[in-house]
Amino acid sequence: MAANKKPTNASELPNAFLIKWATRLAVVLFFIATCGWLDTIKDRWYVFDPTTLHQLAQSAIASSPNSTSGMIQHILTNLTLTHPSTQIRLNSDASEWVFNNAGGAMGAMYIIHASITEYLIIFGTPLGTEGHTGLHTADDYFNILVGEQWAFKPGALEMERYPAGSVHFLPRGTAKQYKMHEGCFALEYARGWIPLMLPFGLADTITSTLDIPTFYNTARITGREMIKNLLIGKI
Repeated sequence: MAANKKPTNASELPNAFLIKWATRLAVVLFFIATCGWLDTIKDRWYVFDPTTLHQLAQSAIASSPNSTSGMIQHILTNLTLTHPSTQIRLNSDASEWVFNNAGGAMGAMYIIHASITEYLIIFGTPLGTEGHTGLHTADDYFNILVGEQWAFKPGALEMERYPAGSVHFLPRGTAKQYKMHEGCFALEYARGWIPLMLPFGLADTITSTLDIPTFYNTARITGREMIKNLLIGKI
């Protein structure tokens, strides 16, 4: 004879449903609160200073006015001398360039540093390019080394112009159209939540160029540098 089953109380089903969704809501709210708290303290993990990097870019231009590679070497030498390896991991392999397609623009980049809250790269192209800056969770400082960058945002009737030696500051949550006119290279520094910028940096490779080796190398180098920085306590 089959065992008698206890009849399900009709009121138990709505209660279980409410408990399940209340739990999910609590988890989401806790996650949002945690992210908000982390955002208020992220400054303590910054190592680089935007003003100092701008001065470094200007000194690199002065030291090698006709040599982009000389500027890059000047920057690397200075950063290595002023930032001990126990404090921050720097990628000193200046031959490790990869293509970067993002927001419709194309260039190449050399990742000097990548961590959870900061990245520092050389980005540019000798051919010129233009596209969308992206809408990011980090402040971006574009220190022009060679050439010019032009920029525009909706409502502006004249372009912004950034020659060599200047810096184009893009606050987080801001987007513009930009153009690296007739070739341009820059020392680009971003501070904020860097992993949230990666989808923008990789989306064009997935949806347009299908350049799998570039996707792999970008992910490999970025992941490697972030992990090595985490291992020395640099978030």
